Amino acid sequence: MKPTDSDRRLQPSNQPGNSLPLRPSRARHVLGLRPKFVLLFSLILIVVCSTLSGYYVEARREAMTDNLRQLGTILLTSVANNEHFQYAGIVAEDRATLQQFIDGLVAVQDVVYVVITRPDGTVLAQHTKGSRQSPSELVRSPNHPLYPESQIIKRVFRSPNTIPLATEFSLPTKIGSVLALDELVYDFAMPILRRPQGSPSSPALSFPLDEGSADSSSIQPVLISAVLQIGLTDAYLKQELAVMIRDILIFTAVIIVVGALITHLLTLRITRPLRSLATVAQQVAEGRSPPLMAPSSRDEVGQLTNMFNLMTTSLQERAAAISGNMATIEHQVSQLTTLHQVSAAIARTLDLKQILRIVLQLLITNLGFTRMFVTLRHRERDTAYVAHIAGVAPDIEEAARRLDVPIRNDGGLLADLLIHGKPLLVLHLEAVADRMNPPMLELARRTGVTSFVAVPLQSHNQVLGYLAGDRGSQPCTAEDLHLLMTIAGHVAAAIDNANAYTHLEELTLHLEQRILERTQELTVANDRLQEHDRQRSLFLSVASHELRTPMTVIRSFADNMRDGIAGPVSEQQLTYLTRIGHNLSRLTRIINQLLDWSQLNSNRELLRLAPVSVDRVALMVADSLRAVAAEKSMTIEIAPANGLPAAQGDSDKLEQVLWNLIGNAIKFTPPGGRITVDFQTTPEGFIQTSVADTGCG
Repeated sequence: MKPTDSDRRLQPSNQPGNSLPLRPSRARHVLGLRPKFVLLFSLILIVVCSTLSGYYVEARREAMTDNLRQLGTILLTSVANNEHFQYAGIVAEDRATLQQFIDGLVAVQDVVYVVITRPDGTVLAQHTKGSRQSPSELVRSPNHPLYPESQIIKRVFRSPNTIPLATEFSLPTKIGSVLALDELVYDFAMPILRRPQGSPSSPALSFPLDEGSADSSSIQPVLISAVLQIGLTDAYLKQELAVMIRDILIFTAVIIVVGALITHLLTLRITRPLRSLATVAQQVAEGRSPPLMAPSSRDEVGQLTNMFNLMTTSLQERAAAISGNMATIEHQVSQLTTLHQVSAAIARTLDLKQILRIVLQLLITNLGFTRMFVTLRHRERDTAYVAHIAGVAPDIEEAARRLDVPIRNDGGLLADLLIHGKPLLVLHLEAVADRMNPPMLELARRTGVTSFVAVPLQSHNQVLGYLAGDRGSQPCTAEDLHLLMTIAGHVAAAIDNANAYTHLEELTLHLEQRILERTQELTVANDRLQEHDRQRSLFLSVASHELRTPMTVIRSFADNMRDGIAGPVSEQQLTYLTRIGHNLSRLTRIINQLLDWSQLNSNRELLRLAPVSVDRVALMVADSLRAVAAEKSMTIEIAPANGLPAAQGDSDKLEQVLWNLIGNAIKFTPPGGRITVDFQTTPEGFIQTSVADTGCG
């Protein structure tokens, strides 16, 4: 385990053996605390001012738009409801009166056109200020007239109402060169109504007018004399909004600049002490001892300065403590490394001698032990012997290997270790000389042991031995005892595994020997069985051949007697001779079966394949068995097999199979029955032969 960078920075630079402390690198191109504060407060001011300004501008725009709508409604209704305008201007079509009212409307700054339309769609009077030609100017040119669309008039005629019809449409010319707002024109149209005084047939349009509160009986038709349209532009409104937005932007910029300046001055008072603290912190990180800082105020920054002074003093004290504990940490790291190496060495092999040699050598090399040895317990003899020793002369090693100490519960050190499983820390050898075995005491004195530690090797609640070591002239400590106790568990498990592996190897070798012996016994038994089988096959073959010779002689004499060569034969004698021939045939078949079994065991080729006619073989077998069937009054019928092809087979075996099938049919069919042999050709090209009888089977 290596010390971290923070530990190195805390170590005093004047101590020998310490490495040069690392200097913290300063980040480049990074905003400091002061610019961050300025940017933060500026951003807040921008957001707040923009939000408030936007809200104010939108509210102002809506109010001005409402005022413009109200102005158009007032102008339209005041003129349309004027009786002088209705009768003198509209009904009488007095041009002077119309021009007077139109000039009064056009005199309003926002009005851009006035149109009076007759009911038949013709224009009675109109006037326009024209369209704007430049986005930066509000001057209008009469040479480019501006009038509303005819669709608005049609809507008024379709649904006349006393409420003005407001229609909004935009013009292609923008307002302003920076904001470039669309110019909107609000068209206000309203019919000029009058009630008929004479005949209902009037040239003006007549419509019923619903006054809302009156019932249906009070509704009277009215006449539309004309439609008055007034167009109002929002160009002056939006120009005023543009000026207001410009003033707001200037005011917002001034507020932001003033706020940023104030923020800069405030953060300057905060960041100066913090920079001083950063300088002192860098000196501490470099391992130097800077002087304590004096607080510049009593606020949080001053409190931070006092706490930083306390931290600097504490860090210096901790650096001294850490420097004193580094040796202890390095020693513990060495112990942990040794423990890891011991575990790795144990995991790599199951050879007990190699494990003990590697472990003892690691303990001597890494942990500073002078001599180490392992003593194991012999279960059968109940004695202790030195399994491995390291760090001694060859003669001492040879003498230690000859030791074979009996284990007795006599209160000695050996009993404490191997019987009771107690670890031992002996500070002075002579203090426990009376409790040690004399040969082992003599060996310890020869090697110069003055103090040692010994821990039992336990696995599965059994003491396998013990591990012991010493540090030469230096006395052993409790830390050495605890370390060996930790390592002893791994060593004991390795010894137990190695013993189990050795036992498994012996068991495997014993099993292989047993398998070899059993294989030899089975081989001998198999040879004997093969010899018995060969003799049985030979006996069957010889017996079959020997039986066939007298059977042939008997058949010959029986045939001669039945043919009358030896003299006349009566009916009864002929019957007896026929039965003798039938039984001779049966014995012949049995002998043939014995020969087949003999050939089967000798792995010979049994089938002699050749083209054979199945129906002819069946007819021959049936003729041979008709006499036997006649004794039971049975009939054997062979179905005609016209066009039956020849089959590839063994004629003798086929005859034997048919003989068995027909013979069984004769045997199990009651007297007077019928046996039928039929042949068929299957789609696969095989010949199917069936033997049917009238028996119960």
